Amino acid sequence: MPYVQIEDLEIYYEKLGIGEPIIFLHSHYSRGILAFSSQLLDFQQKYTCYFPDHRGHGRTKCDSLEWSTPQLAEDVIDFLEKLHIPKAHLIGYSCGGNVALYCAVNHPQKFATLTTIGCSGLACPEGANEFEPEWLIENGRYEMIHQMMERHKEAYRGNWQEFMRQSAKDWRLYPQLTREQLSSITCPTLFIAGEHDEFATEEQLKDLCSLVKNSRYLIAPDCSHRPHMLREKPQFINDSILQFLNKHTIF
Repeated sequence: MPYVQIEDLEIYYEKLGIGEPIIFLHSHYSRGILAFSSQLLDFQQKYTCYFPDHRGHGRTKCDSLEWSTPQLAEDVIDFLEKLHIPKAHLIGYSCGGNVALYCAVNHPQKFATLTTIGCSGLACPEGANEFEPEWLIENGRYEMIHQMMERHKEAYRGNWQEFMRQSAKDWRLYPQLTREQLSSITCPTLFIAGEHDEFATEEQLKDLCSLVKNSRYLIAPDCSHRPHMLREKPQFINDSILQFLNKHTIF
């Protein structure tokens, strides 16, 4: 299995396709290839697609069980350097979108384009309490518990409760980017959200576009927080992103 070693961190990733590199950054509670399963076939035809598992997620391993969105962004930079990728396209979903924003703000020279899905650029703590381990047990959410135990057992060595606490904490706190920081993003940017996404509304995307100069937004009709996934509108989202990328090549 492919891993990138960075001190005590072993980042697991999948790699598919040939062409300009795209780094796909997954959401809370997910894994790289799982969050973007509906993008695998379309994007690998023209791009080299990397699907890393964040620190604390999936098959990525680390001595410490603590992590945060800003730290995940620095892991992405280390990941690029270890793989000798000087510049890449960046696509982030939900928490991965927040990570992508930090990457674009702090390391603009590394990214040709930025695409976020289900990301408002603001911390949105509503709902995080329902992902605390005590709440899940009290409310009999055993299916969710078993999913998290299986999905992240290598990262958390079976300690699913600590994984859920870290995820809920990160959900409440990040992103913590100022309007000035967001305005510093220089690469072409596409903000995407579903019409019924409570975490990234059209008004919020309009506001983001007013800050990020070379940006536009796209609302996927009749979609939720995950418009790129199966049973929503993955073909529409894929075609839209691919058209965007085609206008902003690296080479």
